[in-house]
Amino acid sequence: MTKKLTPMMEQYQQVKDQYPDAFLFYRLGDFYELFNDDAIKGAQLLELTLTTRNHSAKNPIPMCGVPHRAVNNYVDILIDKGYKVAICEQMEDPKKAKGMVKRAVTRLITPGTKMDLTGDAARQNNYLTAISAAGKFSLAYTDLSTGELKTTTLDSVGAIVNELVNLQSKETVVDGELPTELTTQLKQRNILQSHQPQILKNAEVSYLTQDLEDEQQKHVVALLVSYLLTTQKRSLAHMQRAIAYLPSSFMKIDHYSKTNLELTTNMRSGKRQGTLAWLLDETKTAMGSRLLKRWLDRPLIDPDQISARQDKVQELLDHYFERSNIQDELIKVYDLERLAGRVAYGSVNGRDLIQLKTSLLQVPKIKYVLETLDSPVFADLEKRLDPLSDIADLIDRAIIADPPISVTDGGVIKDGYNKQLDQYRDAMNNGKRWIADLQSHEREVTGIGNLKIGYNHVFGYYIEVTKVNLSKIPKDRYERKQTLVNAERFSTPELKEKEALIMEAQERSTALEYDLFAAVREQVKKQIKRLQSLAAALSELDVLQSFAVVSEDYHFVRPQMNTGHKLMIKDGRHPVVEKFMGHQEYVPNDVLMDDQTDILLITGPNMSGKSTYMRQLALTAVMAQMGCFVPAKSAELPIFDQIFTRIGAADDLISGESTFMVEMMEANNALKHATDHSLILFDEIGRGTATYDGMALAQAIIEYVHEHVRAKTLFSTHYHELTDLEKTLPRLKNVHVGATEKNGELVFLHKVSAGPADKSYGIHVAKLAGMPDSLLKRADQILGELEEKAVTLPLNEKKTAVTYHQPASADRVEETSATEESTAPSAQPSEPATSAMDANGQMELFAPAPQKAKSTKGEKILHQLKELNLMGMTPMEVMNQIYQWQQKLK
Repeated sequence: MTKKLTPMMEQYQQVKDQYPDAFLFYRLGDFYELFNDDAIKGAQLLELTLTTRNHSAKNPIPMCGVPHRAVNNYVDILIDKGYKVAICEQMEDPKKAKGMVKRAVTRLITPGTKMDLTGDAARQNNYLTAISAAGKFSLAYTDLSTGELKTTTLDSVGAIVNELVNLQSKETVVDGELPTELTTQLKQRNILQSHQPQILKNAEVSYLTQDLEDEQQKHVVALLVSYLLTTQKRSLAHMQRAIAYLPSSFMKIDHYSKTNLELTTNMRSGKRQGTLAWLLDETKTAMGSRLLKRWLDRPLIDPDQISARQDKVQELLDHYFERSNIQDELIKVYDLERLAGRVAYGSVNGRDLIQLKTSLLQVPKIKYVLETLDSPVFADLEKRLDPLSDIADLIDRAIIADPPISVTDGGVIKDGYNKQLDQYRDAMNNGKRWIADLQSHEREVTGIGNLKIGYNHVFGYYIEVTKVNLSKIPKDRYERKQTLVNAERFSTPELKEKEALIMEAQERSTALEYDLFAAVREQVKKQIKRLQSLAAALSELDVLQSFAVVSEDYHFVRPQMNTGHKLMIKDGRHPVVEKFMGHQEYVPNDVLMDDQTDILLITGPNMSGKSTYMRQLALTAVMAQMGCFVPAKSAELPIFDQIFTRIGAADDLISGESTFMVEMMEANNALKHATDHSLILFDEIGRGTATYDGMALAQAIIEYVHEHVRAKTLFSTHYHELTDLEKTLPRLKNVHVGATEKNGELVFLHKVSAGPADKSYGIHVAKLAGMPDSLLKRADQILGELEEKAVTLPLNEKKTAVTYHQPASADRVEETSATEESTAPSAQPSEPATSAMDANGQMELFAPAPQKAKSTKGEKILHQLKELNLMGMTPMEVMNQIYQWQQKLK
């Protein structure tokens, strides 16, 4: 038997059925209530007390609630946890309603449509995305709070995921089935999928898509806008017309590389501190901070655009006092982008409009400073600084200097703005004076010194007399209204009449004030496009002055950009590390790669600074192509189209991949997509597998980059054998990070010099880490044994994983086929193996000694071995000698 619901719960259930995937906040008086499963789950997530409705019934309804004035705090908690919230409001005054109060959902708040962002979140964009998988992938994204709307076409699931991660999107809208791989990736990354089955065909959608030519891009933008119109149920007047962009128009940096380089997020803390964004952000406005991050996400590749930004930074850097004046005015500028959004949404209040006026009043001052610079580089930006003086004047005339937050309770509009409002206020003020005069008169007539006239919302105006004075009241005029413990409250015919006049004036005054405020808001709303254009100009100026500030504070220089392949950095530094260490302590280093050098092979001990050296080059390239100056004494850089990095060892917990698999996947991504205009940073490739496997892969990757990719590449390694590649790869140079020993202690020099490192110092580093002395002594002993066994490998060893005497290349395959066959691992060795290598290719510590060679050729080789000066040879030379002996024996 179906349980019978009360009329109110029937109404609730009808609304809830329309929003099954959202928490429904149902307005009841001064509270928003949650019922049934929403209440059970909501009480747990929001730490509320779970109660019941109809608790006397057989099946009481779970229930919990929050005060309406505090609802935003609770909504934010749910949104941050990835849930949706439907706000159901009372659509009529309960006092005037006949029967059930009409209710309706006025807004659906989701992770991608959250508008009220405060604190650090206000300096970040909150992007909602949409994906269409018809044919190619199309993606659109918007920040609802600012009106930004863009779209692009991508060619793979990986590209879509990369864009979503870069945008830090928490929610994406789809209209059909996505590929299983993409759906899995969205779930693994906790990106909420929302479905919008219907594409709306209205003027708003047409307007926002009218500049797009690609039909699939039009479709995905229409999908996104339709979702917004469906969920937000209000005008999107602040939305900007969609702009199509090509990812190839900017430097590409995949999200793995951005993570490795710590552009916006610190890998250890997960926070902004210690990142490049943190270092560069000296902006004075929230909208400037957001623009800086967008520039950081998409560095330029057009040399003219880069130069134009650098010209502006140089001008501000050369004019300290003018720059300081600009900063002083920018500090007083509020978040115009989001103020425009609130105006369009109808959620703007009096204080917001005062913030808008304050911001607009700074614009003429900023324009004047730019005029005094008298520089053509700022001519275009100066024209875009529209002070909107008509809007500033309107707000100044209409809104009081310190308005209340509420716009429905009055007290927002200035005296003198509207004659009718002034008359109502005069009536109220006169009425209140009349009430004060009446109180004095009644005290005098009755002789009751503490008689008072008060007011409350339930009983209106009343005369209050304490019980000890009740005998003094004139019973023919006083009518009892309310009895208290120690007093009685009365009214009189005169008081009732005046109360009616005062209440009528107050009610009409409040209604008129709201209408006047709404009219002002509508006037501002008509100028949203001008306001957004101004916000864009101020944001740009804010980022440019920020670049000038950090360039001056940290001694950055203007880089020279070229369209070739020359990379010459003198005394380069890692800007973030330098900020922590101090300018005096940081050891600068050169990065010198002319047109004939593509690869720097970097050796040196752990902790010596190899990774820092690599990262500082990438950060310098990013900063240069953002238009910022760079940390160096001088710098000339090519314009990179992409940056690929593999720095640091970490499992991909989201995808369930091991460290080595992640390493190989990231390396493969670089090898497949890099061009000769790219930058590749490979740190310790191959270390995650068996020694010879790793060494073979490392050399093969280096050779492939050298012969096929030709990208500028920094490759750090502990495989010192690879340093011999400088002899055979003409565009590879060895460099090393120096270290020295003093009294048995290792001292890092942090200086990069030409040539290979002499040794790895691994045990010394372990000593610095505090390893036990007995362990270090044993490691030293084992090291000696391993170095000795490195030259006693059996002569018939077939596990050589890579040819070290010459690199393989596609152009030489046919010429070297015989050699390659001779060096390939054999499935069935011709003689029993007595190898110093285990089955995994790792060196065994206690392998049996090799059998004595019996042939004449073998005796000659043994004689050569006895005469070999091992201490004067490098490991690579030893391996090449062994290889030659192996060929002779075969």
